[in-house]
Amino acid sequence: MKKLINFILIAIACLAVACHKDAALTKLAPVGFSSSLTASTGQVILSKSVDSTTVLTFNWPAVVYPVKAHVTYTLQADIPADTLGATAWANDTSIVVGPDLLTKGLLGTNLNKIALKYIAAGDTGKLVFRIQAYQDRNAYSKAVTITVSPYVAQIVIIVPPPPASLNLPVCYLPGFYQGWSPGTAGTVAAEQPGIYEGYIYMPVSSDPSAYHFKFTSAADWNHTNYGAGATAGTISTDGLAGDLVLPGPGFYEVVLNTNTLTWTYTAVTFGIIGDATPGGWTTDTPMTYDPVNHVWRVTAKMLTAGSFKFRANDAWNIDFGVDASNHLYYADNPAYPYNGSLNNLTVPADGTYIISLDVHDPNAYYYYIQKL
Repeated sequence: MKKLINFILIAIACLAVACHKDAALTKLAPVGFSSSLTASTGQVILSKSVDSTTVLTFNWPAVVYPVKAHVTYTLQADIPADTLGATAWANDTSIVVGPDLLTKGLLGTNLNKIALKYIAAGDTGKLVFRIQAYQDRNAYSKAVTITVSPYVAQIVIIVPPPPASLNLPVCYLPGFYQGWSPGTAGTVAAEQPGIYEGYIYMPVSSDPSAYHFKFTSAADWNHTNYGAGATAGTISTDGLAGDLVLPGPGFYEVVLNTNTLTWTYTAVTFGIIGDATPGGWTTDTPMTYDPVNHVWRVTAKMLTAGSFKFRANDAWNIDFGVDASNHLYYADNPAYPYNGSLNNLTVPADGTYIISLDVHDPNAYYYYIQKL
């Protein structure tokens, strides 16, 4: 009996010790690239003759995350000096490749535009490229270095965006179209308190959820998320609310009103109109959207004696003018009051121009022209 009592006491003591063991820590499984990013060449000499040729191709392995879901890959470019220290890669150029894609080719014209941000035309310099993978957290490939010689073969007139000091408040537009990643999503900006406006492009897809998205108040899912409300056109701040849905592929202006918890969308195509354009003030000259460079573009014969404006959908509901510094602003927009103080746009000489409108960043709408 004494042995039995001792055995029971020892068992109770062991249980007591077991109960005081620290709980096992839950750690995120590490993720990363299993092998290096590769490039098709280490040097590219650019010229107009290779504008439409794929001059540089990158390939990389898939990053395996613990959860089986889409992984969004982004190609990042910078100069070597900007990839070190506390602000490493802060001045990069990012190109969203898309969900689960493991290769990206750059046309000569696209690589030239990237290179001219860092290297003077006619000079030779080095660019570094890496791949960012994102699902529930980021993973980065090792960088590769490419020697690039950019060129300028046309007169390029770049009209600056509004001053960066505007720094309008933004909300983000994560959705299926870019891998549900708030940190790499487009934005809408609030020119007036609580009224956010901007643009979103939805590519063609056979997936039934391809045109779903949400608004987020920060570049993550840890703050206020806006999903579908109880009735059409309303939004909810419930983090479990359903997705917002656009009707199909296309380019849309979206407006989020956090004061009234509503949202609207308008399918948009841009054109130019005015007595400087082929159609005068009666017929819009349509522009074509370039999803790779995020710009609307048209090639047209223009007159310096006239003027023109950018407008959407052949109507005076969404249109742009410029201020005295040639910064681009809305003259008409359903989300904001009419601005009658703006001027029309002009070209410096008669001739054929490539005219581009960039509205992918609502804090910096701008245009630029190239005289051929």
